[in-house]
Amino acid sequence: MQTTLDTSAPEKKVQQTEAGNYFVSNYPPFSFWKPDQVPAVEAVLQQPAPANIPLGVYFHIPFCRKRCHFCYFKVYTDKNAQEVKAYIDAGMREMQRFASQPYLKGRKAHFVYFGGGTPSYLSVPQLKDLTNRMKDMIPWDEAEEVAFEAEPGTLNEVKLTGIRDIGVTRLSLGVENFDDHILETNGRAHRSGEIEKAYRFARTLGFEHINIDLIAGMMNETWENWREVVRKAIALQPDAVTIYQMEVPYNTTMYQQMKAEGKVTAPVADWQTKRDWVSYAFDEFQKDGYTVTSAYTVVKDPQRIKFVYRDALWEGADLLSNGVASFGHLGGVHYQNQADVGPYMQAVDAGQLPIFRAYQTTPEDRFVREFILKLKLGRSEFDYYVKKFGQDPRQFFAQQLEYIAKEGFATLDDKGVTLSRDGLLQVDRLLHDFFLPQHRQYARYT
Repeated sequence: MQTTLDTSAPEKKVQQTEAGNYFVSNYPPFSFWKPDQVPAVEAVLQQPAPANIPLGVYFHIPFCRKRCHFCYFKVYTDKNAQEVKAYIDAGMREMQRFASQPYLKGRKAHFVYFGGGTPSYLSVPQLKDLTNRMKDMIPWDEAEEVAFEAEPGTLNEVKLTGIRDIGVTRLSLGVENFDDHILETNGRAHRSGEIEKAYRFARTLGFEHINIDLIAGMMNETWENWREVVRKAIALQPDAVTIYQMEVPYNTTMYQQMKAEGKVTAPVADWQTKRDWVSYAFDEFQKDGYTVTSAYTVVKDPQRIKFVYRDALWEGADLLSNGVASFGHLGGVHYQNQADVGPYMQAVDAGQLPIFRAYQTTPEDRFVREFILKLKLGRSEFDYYVKKFGQDPRQFFAQQLEYIAKEGFATLDDKGVTLSRDGLLQVDRLLHDFFLPQHRQYARYT
């Protein structure tokens, strides 16, 4: 089925930042995942283990010192050590039920990811208990990457050493900004002095890949400050930098404040300004020898530094995802766990898989998903999709490709499509036109 542009869609030239979410992290959109499709996950689990599909393992740690004003993830800031232990125990019981199923039994992890929340919120003994039990169920000894998200203010020499000892290869530091006032007004728990201290010590421990996250367009951001943010980031010389443009999803404290004040526009920079800031950052990093490798990332040495988790997922890897609100993908079926810790724990205690909703993808869904996600890398080769899916993007997305080329967002050649800088900076907005018609009924992706 060819997919065509919806000419009745709303005006695409976004100016002010309003509440909503444009960032495309998966496909089809989560709003199409339904409780009545949960049996599709259970059916996959009864199938024999596949020989040629990489397996990833994700564990969601939903604890934070503070909730950022722009955060839309499931996090808790009021849990004590006993409650954290109870959650880890539940997560391990959940993983054991998954790992004992035919589809997963005996498989090893190709990659492992700890996200949150704040994984570095856990103590070293808690981390060692968690990871030792995980390794007993899904061995890591052949994993190409073990990634771990960390908040700088939770890190010290003991914590960082413990993180390295459990086998983490990619440490991702949630820096976001280097200005204490901006960090404070946006609800971040850490301060600038903690960033360099944590980074410098992490460098001595031999992590294969240290990434820092930045956000363009936080509240109170200015051009003057953003230039300083980029300068300080370059001075650290991380292996990679990930730069996101600030959004204001509906379930954030920033949106609740907007709603209370009767405002539609968020108190952050407009979209063009945010794109200008990211483009400036890209230029400065390139001057220092970095390479732009996606709409969000610059990498110092692309031959050595890879994002295994991202690339494997975008190419259809299985993802065993555990923990409250976590998202997984097994045998072509997307699933999400219960989004609140109460129902999650109750399901696990009852001996059930705590899955809330799921989506059984079609071959066409999987083709569209991979094409749009990998377009974020800036270049797609058409023959790859012809060989893998039997679909030629040149025909399937003829109108969409013609549109982005005509508007200067991309150039087309006989072999593929290459996004321009302008296209790369707003790729998530453009990708909505590549959705199948039945998945375009929502103006925002959330």
